[in-house]
Amino acid sequence: MASVISVKQKAIDEEAISSSLAAAAQPDSVRFADLMAKAREAAGLDRDEVAELIKITAPAQLEELFHTAAEIKQRIYGNRVVLFAPLYVSNECVGNCLYCGFRRDNDLCQRRTLSAEEIVGEVRWLIDHGYKRLLLVYGEHPKNNVDRMVEDVHTVYNTRHDGGEIRRVNINAAPLSHEDFVKLKPAGIGTYQVFQETYHRETFEYMHPVGPKANYDWRVTVWDRCFPAGIDDMGLGVLFGLYDWRWDLLALLDHARYLDSTYGVGPHTISVPRLEPAYNTPLASNPPARVSDDDFRKIVAITRLAVPYTGMILTTREVPEMRRECLRLGITQISAGSSVAPGGYTERNPNDEDARQFEPGDRRPLDEVMYDLCDQGYLPSFCTACYRSGRTGRDFMSLAKPGEIQHFCLPNALLTFKEYLLDYASPETRRIGEQVICRHLDSIETQALRRETEARLARLDAGERDVYF
Repeated sequence: MASVISVKQKAIDEEAISSSLAAAAQPDSVRFADLMAKAREAAGLDRDEVAELIKITAPAQLEELFHTAAEIKQRIYGNRVVLFAPLYVSNECVGNCLYCGFRRDNDLCQRRTLSAEEIVGEVRWLIDHGYKRLLLVYGEHPKNNVDRMVEDVHTVYNTRHDGGEIRRVNINAAPLSHEDFVKLKPAGIGTYQVFQETYHRETFEYMHPVGPKANYDWRVTVWDRCFPAGIDDMGLGVLFGLYDWRWDLLALLDHARYLDSTYGVGPHTISVPRLEPAYNTPLASNPPARVSDDDFRKIVAITRLAVPYTGMILTTREVPEMRRECLRLGITQISAGSSVAPGGYTERNPNDEDARQFEPGDRRPLDEVMYDLCDQGYLPSFCTACYRSGRTGRDFMSLAKPGEIQHFCLPNALLTFKEYLLDYASPETRRIGEQVICRHLDSIETQALRRETEARLARLDAGERDVYF
């Protein structure tokens, strides 16, 4: 236990976080200009600097904050937006998180864990609609152990349908032991996600009264077991609305800096879910620390400036209008057409609220989201090339931090989007999508790379698939 506590204290210093927040003042015009100048260097911000940005309220400063966040996102990630789908394997859970539809005491929840055959059916449905990236989601239950995860990952990768397949599997599940992460690594997962939900210990313990999740230290030190086991793409997140978002944002960014300074690898992704209503879970309908839309925009923009190299994920918890705004401010990955209940894709039951984890805010199907992204000038991407080419962990960060990752990401995004247009898109999405491809081809700065990208696009037109750099 002593080693766990010592790691925890390095990652999260509650007193220091509270002190920074209390000491920070809204910056005057000169100080604010200095902060924006530093942010534009795309080297990140420290805790005290973030605390100052949290305090800004002046409309002109907010507009400049949002503009700078958009500028940094554009410089590092361009117009690309990566898409994925969650696949809920199980809503069985021994925890009793007060905000979650899967909580143990929700006796109205229809419990279910998918069989291998049911997973295959769900995966085939997702393949048939154009998905290439999946996030397997598990409730915290003894049956959802690492052996089950390994089997499920193999099941997904081994499923082929009409020439399509899933090319990257990520996992969102409970923290594992170092030994279990070692067992999971050979299965070939991408990112392992564990959200702390809230870093504020007292609130965490209140929100998670029973089960393994009640152990704050075990959860916050998950990456100190995961990274040494060889899984170097780590996904952090906070469920905003459980505690003061200002405090939790500082803690989340402290955790990201801790990982970067300790292992040389910051988080591959940071997710920013906001508490949404969940069936038979009153707390979720009345958040103890409600986050307004204006504050949520600040969360996204400040996170982008503080950790410019990190992918930022926004799910279908948010309504389409908010998702559009947050894409401009820093979000780089979104789920689309999501089901948040086991079996939800194949069964398409509109009345499955008694099996969902939460109430989605964006119910649009994938193709409608793809069209909307194109209409806004974005380039949808299903790229999985970095993981499959070994550009993970330190190798990925060495490209992401200076913005060099665009040399791989833009051509690969074009290729994966082209596949979608050829095999899955509606005529309307195909028409606007081809225009997007032409515009982004012209933005490839290196003539040789542009010619090679055009050649590989032609190979896709000729019937070849899974072409990448």
